Amino acid sequence: MTEVKIEATVNGVSLALTAPLDGSLLHAIRDAGLLSPKAGCEEGRCGACSVRFEGDVVYACLVPAVRCDGARIDTAEGGVPEDLADALVARGAVQCGFCTPGFVLAIEDLLSGAGQRPLTEQDVRAALSGNLCRCTGYSAIVAAVLDVHQGRRQRCP
Repeated sequence: MTEVKIEATVNGVSLALTAPLDGSLLHAIRDAGLLSPKAGCEEGRCGACSVRFEGDVVYACLVPAVRCDGARIDTAEGGVPEDLADALVARGAVQCGFCTPGFVLAIEDLLSGAGQRPLTEQDVRAALSGNLCRCTGYSAIVAAVLDVHQGRRQRCP
C-alpha cells in the first residue's frame, strides 16, 4: 500500500507523520505516539477521536491524512486548562477516561465561543452532543462545564 508523508504542526511542534494513502488523521497521529485521540467507533459518531484541525474541532477518524500536510492540529495532549481539569475531577466527571480527551476539546471550543454570555444546561448538552460517554451519564460533565464557565465569567468581567 502506498504511504504518504505529512508535515504538520501538532500541539505546537513540527511533526512528520506517515499514513497509508487512504488512512485517517486519527491513525497517523496515534502511530506517531499521540494517544489522546481514541479509536472509538471510527465512523464519526462518538467523538473519542476529536482533535482541533486548523482551529475547528473535528473527528480525526473522518479526516483523510493526506489533507493534513501543513496543517495545524491540536490534541488534548497539548494541554488541558487547569480550571477545567480541576472541575472535571471535583464533579466526578472523569471515570474510565476514554472519552475525556474528546470532551475536553469540545468543552474548550464551547467555552471559547461563549465569552461572557450565560450558558444553560441545554447549551452545554447541545455542544457536547457529538461526544459519547458510557460511564458518567453526562450530568457531572455538564455541571463541571457550567462551573468553569461561571468561574471564568467572574474572573473576566
